[in-house]
Amino acid sequence: MNLAELQKKLVAAARANAPGDHVPYAFEKRVTALLASRVAPQNLDGWVRGLWRAAMSCVAVTLLCGAWAVFTPTVTTSSTDLSQDFENTLLASVDQGNQAP
Repeated sequence: MNLAELQKKLVAAARANAPGDHVPYAFEKRVTALLASRVAPQNLDGWVRGLWRAAMSCVAVTLLCGAWAVFTPTVTTSSTDLSQDFENTLLASVDQGNQAP
């Protein structure tokens, strides 16, 4: 979109709507003056560079751990089923309650 055309449309829309009485006098000038007086910190370059390096090292560690998990052979020496062990553990107290003394 053409920026000059957009600016003309926005100015026309602003002129069509009169400002309300609830806005204090010169409020927008005070806000823009505060924004202009704010100086961007110059010492964040080191932090940004360090955080990008940390992000890249985290990605590398994640890829290495994923590759290790995928390519490590699994050893299945136990022939028992985990779901059966879990069910037996949960139902152990019920089985003991049904036994006659």
